[in-house]
Amino acid sequence: MPARIERLITSGTFSLDGGTWDVDNNVWLVGDDDQVLIIDAAHSAERIIEAVGDREVVALVCTHGHNDHINAVGAVRDALKCPVWISSADSMLWEVLYDEAPDHDLTDGTTFEVADSVLRAIHTPGHSPGSTSLYSEDLEAVFTGDTLFQGGPGATGRSYSDHPTILRSIRERLLTLPPGTVVHTGHGDTTTIAAESLTIL
Repeated sequence: MPARIERLITSGTFSLDGGTWDVDNNVWLVGDDDQVLIIDAAHSAERIIEAVGDREVVALVCTHGHNDHINAVGAVRDALKCPVWISSADSMLWEVLYDEAPDHDLTDGTTFEVADSVLRAIHTPGHSPGSTSLYSEDLEAVFTGDTLFQGGPGATGRSYSDHPTILRSIRERLLTLPPGTVVHTGHGDTTTIAAESLTIL
């Protein structure tokens, strides 16, 4: 049976370039009753650990290095003894919070097997240099972090971001996925590739 997808919404702050904003983040758990993959450990390690329960964590994958997506990584890794994956292109963001390096470099094409499903990393820079989405063909789902939201691309007005790059990532790497693919975002509601193909000019 394919893995199931669970959403946990956590709240905290995002800080960059001298500003701080209140945010609600989506933490995604993909798996079954025995094992799970965590996508983005945001804000509340305690709630993430509780949601995981006694399942084996095959990986904790960070879609990018902004602090609101990784600020619970250290505590979750320590508690659950799980390997952490993040693109080395976001190392300057990771190092703002952590002295210890992540366990693995998340590169384009990296695959993860959890339950009976496979997720493949797709490098989608623009929101940050290392921004990466995770696509599962059998689940008909893609986890886009802050690259693609319901209504269009993620923000590109701060350090290390670039608007033409994020548009190219979306057009060439995401909108080429099957139209019915469900887009699970880093913040807010889910959408579909078909719906977002109408928002990207």
